[in-house]
Amino acid sequence: MPPVRSAPGRRAPEFRRSSRRRLPEWIWWLVGIFLVLGLMLFVLHHNQREHFRPPVIDKGSEFEETHHERVNFTEELLSSTSFARQLTDQMTLAKAYVVLAKEHGNLQLAWELSSQIRNCQRLLSEEAVSGKAITKEEAHPIITRLARLIYKAQDSHYDISTTIVTLKSLVNALEERAKAAVVQTAEFGQLAAESVPKNLHCLTVKLTEEWLQNPKHRGRSEEHRNSTRLVDNNLYHFAIFSDNVLATSVIVNSTVSNANHPQQLVFHVVTDRVHFGAMSTWFLINDFKGCTVEVRCIDEFAWLNAAASPLVRQLSEMETQGFYYGDSKNLEREIKFHNPKFVSLLNHLRFYIPQILPNLEKVVFLDDDVVVQKDLTQLFSIELHGNVIGAVETCLESFHRYHKYLNFSHPIISSKIDPHTCGWAFGMNIFDLIAWRKANATALYHYWQEQNADLLLWRTGTLPAGLLTFYGLMEPLDRRWHVLGLGYDVDIDDRLIESAAVVHYNGNMKPWLKLAIRRYKYIWERYVNFTHPYVRECLLH
Repeated sequence: MPPVRSAPGRRAPEFRRSSRRRLPEWIWWLVGIFLVLGLMLFVLHHNQREHFRPPVIDKGSEFEETHHERVNFTEELLSSTSFARQLTDQMTLAKAYVVLAKEHGNLQLAWELSSQIRNCQRLLSEEAVSGKAITKEEAHPIITRLARLIYKAQDSHYDISTTIVTLKSLVNALEERAKAAVVQTAEFGQLAAESVPKNLHCLTVKLTEEWLQNPKHRGRSEEHRNSTRLVDNNLYHFAIFSDNVLATSVIVNSTVSNANHPQQLVFHVVTDRVHFGAMSTWFLINDFKGCTVEVRCIDEFAWLNAAASPLVRQLSEMETQGFYYGDSKNLEREIKFHNPKFVSLLNHLRFYIPQILPNLEKVVFLDDDVVVQKDLTQLFSIELHGNVIGAVETCLESFHRYHKYLNFSHPIISSKIDPHTCGWAFGMNIFDLIAWRKANATALYHYWQEQNADLLLWRTGTLPAGLLTFYGLMEPLDRRWHVLGLGYDVDIDDRLIESAAVVHYNGNMKPWLKLAIRRYKYIWERYVNFTHPYVRECLLH
């Protein structure tokens, strides 16, 4: 069969191209989506590699940073080649010329110098904070401007000799002002220590008013005088001589609060005529855990007169009155020695304890500025080895030895007393009254008071008189019985305070004053009865 002929211009079927098939549209969409996702994954992977790429360490910068961290600002200031030293030297000189310019009325120059000094200080402070050394580029502009201003000042005839004379006169003037300020501070501090706060005065007035209006108080006071407990040597007796009602209350309250058997404690309080009613009323209307409190007035002691006591005789002399109670014009003398309290009869009653308590054998004496923290009944069992007084020694190397309190240039002192004998403290002392009477210590006290009539052996106070009276008659106690200094020393170890049986606020910063050291005030305040209506009314808290 003959082959079929195709139409002209058309290929045979076997030679024709196969017809193209178009891909569906959804396939194109799928391909596009895969491409976009791939691109996003590529970008994300690239960013992660950049983020986690380990940093390239520049050894030079590391060395430079390490070098800056090692800059010592103090060494920079001491180095003669550093820019910090040059800036400091120029700033010091510029400050001197500021003073001179102001003295000569050249305020414009003084202002310009002060401005550059501030720039210099700012640059130095930046160096101290950053730890980087000052570079030449930073220091050169300031050094140049300061040098020009200093040259300008020198050109104004502010030469070195003028500078020295002016600065010397200024230093002398500042020294005089500093001395005057020290004296003034001592006077104001002593005045504050001697004054009675109005809240304490308020309490005294209210208690005195109740004493006068309530005859029952006077009757109960007389009954207490006849108590056999006052002369019972099987009990523990304490002597307090004070005109401060609240301070005496704190002593009694702190003592009984820390005693194992407070009912066995007896307190013998002596005060003056002005405060007798208030003191008696306070201890009649308040109970102190069953202890016995006797309040007496110093005027009751008829034997304490000018004929028997050199101190009473000296106080009656006009010269002595002028020293303690008049206006002192000599500022070179220590202000504290003009405090009348140092020479008050109440303060010196400690030398008459056997006469005040003639039936007792042992007594613990407490100053009115102490707080008791431990049971003091153990003091009565301490062996004094025939001595009259037990006290805590205060000497440390050469400090607080006898030569610190007494005038050893006087032959009476130097011939009888060893200047290196260790001093001790009044404020918390145990007295053996049997040994006292045997040694006739009160007569020794009178002897030394008569020798010191002209105040040449010691200036004033009870401690020098006590050191002489009980010389060779003192038994040292453990330091923890009596810790001193809470009225002037702000750095006493807390552990020492906590271990102390008695803490003593000796000094001007008494705990009942506003100028008290706040760090120690809480010890005293925790034994104040702030719930009492009189205390609340007088705003003592």
